[in-house]
Amino acid sequence: MPTISDIMTADPVAVVPEMSLRDAVEVLRGNGISGVPVISGNKIVGVLSVTDLIEFSAGRTASDAPPGDAGTQSVDYWDNVEEWAPVEEEEDPSAFFRDLWPASEESVAERWENASGSGSWDQLSEHAVGEIMTRKLCSLGPGATVQEAAGYMVERGIHRVLVMEGEELLGIVSTTDIMRAVSEGKC
Repeated sequence: MPTISDIMTADPVAVVPEMSLRDAVEVLRGNGISGVPVISGNKIVGVLSVTDLIEFSAGRTASDAPPGDAGTQSVDYWDNVEEWAPVEEEEDPSAFFRDLWPASEESVAERWENASGSGSWDQLSEHAVGEIMTRKLCSLGPGATVQEAAGYMVERGIHRVLVMEGEELLGIVSTTDIMRAVSEGKC
């Protein structure tokens, strides 16, 4: 029976707690993975997953959005707009949008340009991995069987297990690793 050390990804990609969520998303995307260990110094302090990022995003409230953000307007607001007048050629075309964001002194073009930078409404750039990572470590030793790892993941509702010997991270086993092992007849 194969063990998780036979199918694990050794030396997995990792992030640090101080990394911005924006940079962490790029690490996940760039490596085609959905979760990474979080390491501080030589110690594993958590795991960051796409689920953590989704929960963070879903937890945002209207108070987190920029003042007057159109996304905070109720459906009734949009239903009660009586007339959508065309913008006259001599008018500033961004005037309509500035009315939606009354607290903003930036033009729409400036807001768009700043969106990819560290604008006040770019929550991923303004928050760090350590704020949202899962701190409870789910790990198994390298001698655990693939079947034990699969049961462990199902029981805890997780998609990856850290393979650790004591405090040392040896690798990571994901549901994809287990599916690959089964499809290749290793299990």
